[in-house]
Amino acid sequence: MNKYKQVVIGAAAMCLLAGLVTESSAQRRQNAHFAPYSSITFGAGTSTYFGDLAGYRKAFKSLVTLPRWNVGLGYTRQFTPHFAARAMFTWARITGDDYTFGKSNIEEYLPQYARNAHFRNDLKEFAITGIYNFIEDGRNSESRAKITPYIFGGLALLAHSPEARTPVATGTGTDVYAGQEWVKLQPLHTEGQGQPGRDKPYSLVTVAIPVGFGVRYKLNESFNIGAEIGFRYTFTDYLDDVGNGLYADPATQQGVATVMSNRRFEQFAARYKNAPDRYTVLQNLFNNGSPELQAAISDALTTPVRSTDGKLNDGYLLTNFSIQYIIPGKIKCPPIR
Repeated sequence: MNKYKQVVIGAAAMCLLAGLVTESSAQRRQNAHFAPYSSITFGAGTSTYFGDLAGYRKAFKSLVTLPRWNVGLGYTRQFTPHFAARAMFTWARITGDDYTFGKSNIEEYLPQYARNAHFRNDLKEFAITGIYNFIEDGRNSESRAKITPYIFGGLALLAHSPEARTPVATGTGTDVYAGQEWVKLQPLHTEGQGQPGRDKPYSLVTVAIPVGFGVRYKLNESFNIGAEIGFRYTFTDYLDDVGNGLYADPATQQGVATVMSNRRFEQFAARYKNAPDRYTVLQNLFNNGSPELQAAISDALTTPVRSTDGKLNDGYLLTNFSIQYIIPGKIKCPPIR
C-alpha cells in the first residue's frame, strides 16, 4: 500500500510539475513577442504659431501664413506592447507678422494690419510624454507591427525670448540702435510691465501641454521612420510679446523701447528687409473709404488695447518627420575563430 501511495504521489507531483513547466513555457512564448526596449529618435519638421498675431479663430490661415522649422532629439522607452514614455528636446522657431497676416484683406484684418506688430521666437522645449500604441509593439522585427499609429500627451518645460526688428529708419545721425536690427523684446517692457497698474514682466521660462498623434513605419529590425503632429498649449500669453494689456505710456519708455512699444504709425513693415510701404496704403484706404471704414481705421489707430484675439494663451503646432534607431537589447559579439 505504501508503495502504491508513493507511486500515486509521485505521479501527481510529475503531473503538477509538467503543468507548471507547460504554463511557464506558454508564458514565455507569449512574452517572446515583446520585451521592453529603448530607441533614439531624430526628427525635423515645421512649426506654426497661434496667438494674437495669428488667431485661433482663423486657424487655417494662421497655420499656412508663416510656418517655420523645428529639429528634435529624443529617447523612448517601450514598457509594454501598448505604452511607452518619451523624453524629447526640440528647438523650434515660430514667427508672426501683422502685415503679412492682414495684407491680403486689410479691411477684414484691420486691427492686426493697423497694429503692425511682428516677432520671432526660438523655443527650447524639453517634453516628457506618454505614448499609447493602438497596435501592439515588440522589439524584434518579427513582432513589431509594420505600421503603428499612436497618440501622445504630457508636459513640457519651455524657454523662449521673443525678438523683433527695429524700424527701417529712425532719427538722424547716430542713433541708439541701427535700422532693422533684431532686438529682444522682454527687457523693453513693451506693454509697460512693471509700471503701477500694469502686469509684472513676463517670465522667459514657462510650461506647455503637448498633445498629438503620429504613426511609425518599420523599416527593418533596427530602424523605424515616423511622422507626427502635435499641439502645445502654453501657460503664457507672451510668446509673441503681445498680451492682453494696454499700450505702454510713452512717458515711461526710453530709447528703443519707445518705438518698439507702438508700431502703428510706422510707414514700412520692418520685418521685411525690402520693407513694403504699409502706412501709405492705410492712409489711401482711409481717404477713399466709407465713413464706417474711416471710423474703423481711426479706432484701430487710437485704441489703447494691444490684443486682438481674446484671452487664450499662445500655442504652437509642430509637425515632425523622424528616424528611430532601436537600441539592441544585447550586444552581439562576433564569433571567435
